[in-house]
Amino acid sequence: MTRASNTRGGPVTLSKEGLPAWLDPVVRAVETVQPVQLSRFLPPEDGRGRQSAVLILFGEGKRGPELLLMERASSLRSHAGQPSFPGGALDPEDGDPQGDGPLRAALREAEEETGLDPVGVQLFGVLPRLYIPVSGFVVTSVLGWWREPSPVGVVDPNETARVFTVPVADLTDPANRATAVHPSGHRGPAFLVESALVWGFTAGIIDRLLHFAGWERPWDREKQVPLDWRS
Repeated sequence: MTRASNTRGGPVTLSKEGLPAWLDPVVRAVETVQPVQLSRFLPPEDGRGRQSAVLILFGEGKRGPELLLMERASSLRSHAGQPSFPGGALDPEDGDPQGDGPLRAALREAEEETGLDPVGVQLFGVLPRLYIPVSGFVVTSVLGWWREPSPVGVVDPNETARVFTVPVADLTDPANRATAVHPSGHRGPAFLVESALVWGFTAGIIDRLLHFAGWERPWDREKQVPLDWRS
């Protein structure tokens, strides 16, 4: 089992041992997916961009498999008010950005933002790095299994507005899916779940995971949700 309570110092490793069978399609998808299958925005070849990591944490709730999300505070400079995975920029203490630094950063940020106890998390996979042009982040998505659930909630209201879980069944429900349309013309997948509109990078990753795991159900791609300029 991954033991990651000391996210700044001790070893943080990946392990697929003992995962629930329903995660098998996700594990296979993570092992085979190519960067261009996830996004057209790939890290700049010249090395520009701020290294960051997010934690895609799968748990098992009352309605089956679920994902942990948070809503960013409306006062933040980037992606304000937006639902997202826990995560943020790598600190020097996290270690090698090309090694286990992103694993440690994903757990550290999740603990800082949601109060999650990293000891109960088993990391099992890493997606290819992607780029968010609007903020200049190079993002490593780290996947985990919430083997031993711990209480979560808002730690710092200046950073986080709320912390919540979303059943995978709601994410795959065609009634909850739409295409978000930004005034700039950019279009992307969106999910209307838990009184939130999940769009942008987070929705794009969820969309691709559902697709490559074989969990996606046919949905109306003509159903649109407009975003405003502040988004």
